Amino acid sequence: MITELRRRFNRDFSQERYAALQALLDERAGTRVGFRLAETPVFVPRALLDSMAASGAAMARSLIADAEYLSAARRAIPAGYQVAGETGHPSFLTADFALVEGPQGDLVPRLVELQAFPSLYGFQEAFAQAYRAAYALPQGLGIYLGGLDETSYWELLARTVVGSHNPEHVVLTEVDPLHQKTLPDFLITTRRLGIALVDIASIEAVGDKLHYRDGAGRQVPIRRIYNRAIADELIARQIRLPIDWTRRWDVEWAGHPNWYFLISKFSVPWLSRAPGRWSEVPPAVLLDDFLEGSGRAALAATGVPVPADCGAETVFDELLLKPLFSFAGKGIVFAPTRGLLDSIPRPDRSNYLLQQRMHFTPTVETPHGWTQPEFRILYLWPDGGQLTPALSLVRLGRGKMMGVDHNRDQAWVGASAAFYPLETATG
Repeated sequence: MITELRRRFNRDFSQERYAALQALLDERAGTRVGFRLAETPVFVPRALLDSMAASGAAMARSLIADAEYLSAARRAIPAGYQVAGETGHPSFLTADFALVEGPQGDLVPRLVELQAFPSLYGFQEAFAQAYRAAYALPQGLGIYLGGLDETSYWELLARTVVGSHNPEHVVLTEVDPLHQKTLPDFLITTRRLGIALVDIASIEAVGDKLHYRDGAGRQVPIRRIYNRAIADELIARQIRLPIDWTRRWDVEWAGHPNWYFLISKFSVPWLSRAPGRWSEVPPAVLLDDFLEGSGRAALAATGVPVPADCGAETVFDELLLKPLFSFAGKGIVFAPTRGLLDSIPRPDRSNYLLQQRMHFTPTVETPHGWTQPEFRILYLWPDGGQLTPALSLVRLGRGKMMGVDHNRDQAWVGASAAFYPLETATG
């Protein structure tokens, strides 16, 4: 979106440099990256990233301070998934934003979702640095947010993940981690922080303490868990873990699992109807409220086109149906029909929301046409510290869905990174 940098990049691009990017990242990750890497980063004003970062942080703080909201969100946690030892705030937060055309014809950010769950903190930093090296990007371009640089970024990540513990007693846990597409992030993170990568299903309990087995088979006490196991996957695959996580264990959490539910898509309807309503938040309601309450009228009152019902074939063109607790775009339906909405069993309807569809504005010029970006702000919140925007992550796409799983068969789309001119940085 910075025209001079975009045109220079497109002019100098070559498939050889793109191949070098892929090879360099595979080398730095220590494994093959199994999702699509976009041929290009994006070049944006620092002020745009700062604006999104400030909005996401303010929304999250408002939710955490709202006892009524937290109570409602806690009631929505599926049975058996409310973990003991909940922390006072999340350790990690992500805020996803689209860029859409505003009332004055300018580009404005709109919230896609908030999620209090870790993202690719290790991989994304390495990815941005690989872009810089493979394409010989100008030196005067920055990637870090919140006043951080490379050294302080990794120090803050270590402080958030490891805390005050010996890294030997801190583990990154996931379900079958060696076969997850996010393995590159796990390997980069564990190597940089000196912590162990552990299958959550292999954790052993002795009394009220937890342990993992190291490479020599030795039982090692766990003092802190950097949790990357997604509840959505556990539920979908009906995975029964050997540890009862509803019981209180002598362990700390870096990313307590309850926050995955407490700040999630469940928050969007609350934010959209907050007093003075956040301008960045699209109108949204829970599905049960839409079908059986005042949600339909509430959407119409905000100007969202909601057609009068004409039967099961009625299409709600300007709405998205989203499961509340899914990850990576799973289960999203564009323009759902009334019949589809009615087919969702009544007890399950509170686990879905209907949100105004956002029409992303294509802003990245590529040899394959204009491409649309989605920005994710990555925040860190260490124990005893402050919520800090640390880095951004970008997805490029030309279809309805922006995730890397949905843009496999196109060029100049997929995972990307944002760079900004350092001379315009503030704060």
